[in-house]
Amino acid sequence: MLDKLEAINQRFEEVSQLLIQPDVASDMKRFKALNKEYKDLDKIVVEYKKYLNILSNIDNAKQVIATEKDEDFREMAKEELDTLLPQRDQMEDTLKELLIPKDPNDSKDIIMEIRAGAGGDEASIFAGDLYRMYSRFAEKQGWKMELMDATEGTSGGYKEIIVGITGDDVYGKLKFESGVHRVQRVPATETQGRIHTSVASVVVLPEAEEFDVEIDMNDIRKDLFCSSGPGGQSVNTTYSAVRLTHLPTGIVAQCQDQKSQLKNFDKALAVLRSRIYEVELAKKNEAEGAQRKSMVGGGDRSDKIRTYNYPQGRVTDHRIGYTVYNLPNVMDGGIDDFVEELRIAENAERLKEGATAE
Repeated sequence: MLDKLEAINQRFEEVSQLLIQPDVASDMKRFKALNKEYKDLDKIVVEYKKYLNILSNIDNAKQVIATEKDEDFREMAKEELDTLLPQRDQMEDTLKELLIPKDPNDSKDIIMEIRAGAGGDEASIFAGDLYRMYSRFAEKQGWKMELMDATEGTSGGYKEIIVGITGDDVYGKLKFESGVHRVQRVPATETQGRIHTSVASVVVLPEAEEFDVEIDMNDIRKDLFCSSGPGGQSVNTTYSAVRLTHLPTGIVAQCQDQKSQLKNFDKALAVLRSRIYEVELAKKNEAEGAQRKSMVGGGDRSDKIRTYNYPQGRVTDHRIGYTVYNLPNVMDGGIDDFVEELRIAENAERLKEGATAE
């Protein structure tokens, strides 16, 4: 492990030097890639230096115990060693986790799509509840959320809502939210007090940049139409809403949130690019035999991943069998436990895979 860490340290120094070179600074694509690599390596190098310091202190303490005549000094060194050895073991666990190959998309921003499924009006209301949950979580993380497109439900909530979320490691934290979310509760419209089950689906796409996927603009058909959502008279009477169709794949994206046709076009193009990127990524993974069908990241959009049970105040993630009994806190954006538990489960699987490969 030390050899691998030293190689990373050397690469970190190399990248640090490259970032201040004028030819790199003038090449935005290369500069951005190196800057991302610098940030990823920096996290490992900081922990590596702490680890080296602990190893050095352990050697010094052992040296004192082996050579020092003064019993008080020897006793102090033994106490220090008792503290340092668990620290070393903990640092080794941390470094092993940091050395797990990361999903290159983890640091990307995302486009999140939430759609009401079976359950009529109640499903739309639940889709709105999920949107609020992710909005509050994003707010707590210091991320920025931007509305890209929405179709409101007839009794509240949304039939469909698409948002962009930008910040640090957004995809890495929210990628496991893709799938079908199920709610069990008495709907506001229910007069008999019966519990209904409704569902909404969530799709999390890593936001693709221009150099991630090349789109020939000649392959895109652009249609304009009047916006149907709220926003005043001008929204409904001008052809500002944009629908883009990628002719080779048939993938469609639209945006009607902005009054400006140009802004709607840019947002629709971002959604389209990310949807095409997801398809290309799936093909690439399949070709390389690297599509991971793990309990955490199988990622099938039809999988029921989580149930929100209101009568019992319970939320259960079915992939890892993790349950909490603080539903109001979860719906207010308190999904940190799920994010962390899913990340731990994925890392555990990756560690197993690494051990098997070795």
